[in-house]
Amino acid sequence: MSGQRPQYGESTGGEVPVCPRHPDRPSYVRCQRCGRPACPECQRPAAVGVHCVDCVREAARTRPAVRTSLGGRASAGSPMLVTWGLIGVNAAVYVLQWLGQAAGLSLTRMFAYAPALTAPEPWRMLTSGFLHSMANPLHLLLNMYMLYLFGRMLEPALGRGRFLTLFLLSVLGGSLGVLLLAHPMSLVVGASGGIFGLFGALFVLQRHLGQSITPIAVLIGVNVVFGFVVPGIAWQAHLGGLATGALVALAFTAVRRDRRDPGQRGPGRR
Repeated sequence: MSGQRPQYGESTGGEVPVCPRHPDRPSYVRCQRCGRPACPECQRPAAVGVHCVDCVREAARTRPAVRTSLGGRASAGSPMLVTWGLIGVNAAVYVLQWLGQAAGLSLTRMFAYAPALTAPEPWRMLTSGFLHSMANPLHLLLNMYMLYLFGRMLEPALGRGRFLTLFLLSVLGGSLGVLLLAHPMSLVVGASGGIFGLFGALFVLQRHLGQSITPIAVLIGVNVVFGFVVPGIAWQAHLGGLATGALVALAFTAVRRDRRDPGQRGPGRR
């Protein structure tokens, strides 16, 4: 049509169409979305024909996020990336505890939590959850084994971000339980608060999904009683982590209901 300017890369007369991203490369293959020429390096296979790399990136940006069954953001790659990462961090810190002791430096004294230290050093409420008893390696092994078992169930269902949030808040909740229920000078270490948070979350989520809660209820009951019977165990952290994990899971389910039923409240919602 007279007066109409050709698009960039479009052949005019005897000119050879070139790739917009690589003007030195002739290309007679066009993107099925934008119609621009695309050289072999910029072509991406599509259901029909090819798309250029720019259109593929734009589609990826505008595509809705894939959600897990419980509303978390699904991620590519390992479904247990956060779980393995937490296990690795705990193991590495345990090694550092031994190396520090060999060098005359006690990480336990520096980062363990006691209620009396809450105001001057509040970060101990979190750092204590990554330290373990050096006198009893079984403390670390049992906690990491439980983290593996429950991470395998919860992380793929919640998504990485929510699972990490659940664990860290449960560690803080365990320290809060110690703050409220233990002696001010009680020094505690261990990931048990985070582990019990996973217990509480799984209980809530299985009940929410209509699954049997008997196995997890029995497991919680046995471990809670165990904490009261065996000396040297911070049962206060267990209760704090358990309650926190349950509350966080309730919040996750509430957000999921809001996303599925926007604007609906009260009776009549299915």
